[in-house]
Amino acid sequence: MLQSEQVAVYRGAAFYADVPPYHPTECYPEYAFGSSYLGPENPAYASVRGALGMLCPDGFGTSDWNPLAGVVKPGDTVVLKPNFIRDFHDTRPDEVISLITQGSVIRAMLDYVAIALQGDGRITIADAPQCEANFDRIKMFTGVDEIRAFYNDHSSIEVDVIDLRPEYAVKQDGVIVDHHELPGDPAGYAVINLGRHSEFMPINHMNHRLYGSEYDRSEVSDHHHDDVHEYKISKTILDADVFINLPKMKCHKKVGVTLNLKNLVGINGNKNWLPHHREGVPADGGDQYADSGLSERLEQKVLATFKKHFPKLGPLRKLIGGAAKKVGTATFGDTNTSRIRSGNWWGNDTTWRMVLDLNRSLRYGDGEGRLHDRPQRRYFSLVDGIVGGEGNGPMGSDPRAEGIIVAGVDPLAVDLTCTRLMGFDHERIPTLIEALKDHQYPLNGNAFDHVRVVSNEDAYNRALCTIEGQCLDFVPHFGWVDHIKLSDRLGVAVNGA
Repeated sequence: MLQSEQVAVYRGAAFYADVPPYHPTECYPEYAFGSSYLGPENPAYASVRGALGMLCPDGFGTSDWNPLAGVVKPGDTVVLKPNFIRDFHDTRPDEVISLITQGSVIRAMLDYVAIALQGDGRITIADAPQCEANFDRIKMFTGVDEIRAFYNDHSSIEVDVIDLRPEYAVKQDGVIVDHHELPGDPAGYAVINLGRHSEFMPINHMNHRLYGSEYDRSEVSDHHHDDVHEYKISKTILDADVFINLPKMKCHKKVGVTLNLKNLVGINGNKNWLPHHREGVPADGGDQYADSGLSERLEQKVLATFKKHFPKLGPLRKLIGGAAKKVGTATFGDTNTSRIRSGNWWGNDTTWRMVLDLNRSLRYGDGEGRLHDRPQRRYFSLVDGIVGGEGNGPMGSDPRAEGIIVAGVDPLAVDLTCTRLMGFDHERIPTLIEALKDHQYPLNGNAFDHVRVVSNEDAYNRALCTIEGQCLDFVPHFGWVDHIKLSDRLGVAVNGA
């Protein structure tokens, strides 16, 4: 029986197999496809199996072992939600190893879901990447088409892969110059209104400053005002019996870390409904910048004018977008290296609210957009930290090869564990500290002090609150430097680290 307060941390080899569909190297007793379908060295498969074995040791090593039996039942519809954020890196285009959930992690998890389904059910791999992401390239990098083809040829379990976005944005040097329609979620979308239970209610007087993901601020304002705080959620997600979150272990410019909670940005059908920051400087109630100086005020006015008029230029956008971006970067600084803008710092008071609203929508919302008093689907989490991402995340991360898989049934407990392993202080991350508070639609299944880590590493095999030192010591995004590490709060080195 899986215990909600337990989180597994398994440490293995810190690299991935590169031959899809990523068969295991060894014919494990529970492996459904036999010795005819084995592959080259695949440490991710072994690490996923190892983490599941710590959570469910009963029957481990036998042909009857079914570690997800407490989560997945025969006949279920199961969604696997990886982090497919984008098919290219901010500064090193084809280097995506630190950005997206790798295919061998997805394949291993899919195999254990299939064991639990016992031949009866359906599995969907689904995400809504960044608006400018090329989903075909993401599928190429992750090998999910090969995984789907293997399953559809060798199993009675139907596997599908879905891009949940209804629209693709054409960007030129980081500037949106056009849009194209996409098929979107074949099941459609449901609108869930958190209303007075939204995290935005306490700052309703500042909702006129909210900025979404694109230049048209009226769209985000239409969905966040008065008693309306609503989100357009994929019905493929909401109609599922089981949701399995497969995030990447990464630093994040707006919320500090991106793990289970932040990964839910990919369940929505329109990112421009999602508030990302408040326009303006802190002195005026904004969180777009970290300072309220003349440079920030001037840049904010210039950007506001550009965003207001640029979408009206039609075909001219393609001609001047790139040049405008270069002039702006030369004048005010590069957001990928040193300039804090767009809420990319520890004082962002907006994104965490949106993230928690999305998590409550998933946990308590149904396919018709109604909120219920109890969770509407079963949940499991497994974080890919075999090669994580540090520094300028989530789209410009530097790879951090640590060989870590973290798993559990309580996504907040898993996020708290990952944050501690990364060397960060959960009390300095609003997404986490606010998620731990009581709410009409609670996310705090376990208090921080109650989380118990089970691990093949002695240093981690203990109560989470007793794990010492800076652990993996990830480098944070530059907007979070001198703030997010445990030693930043204490003002001293942590146990000599």
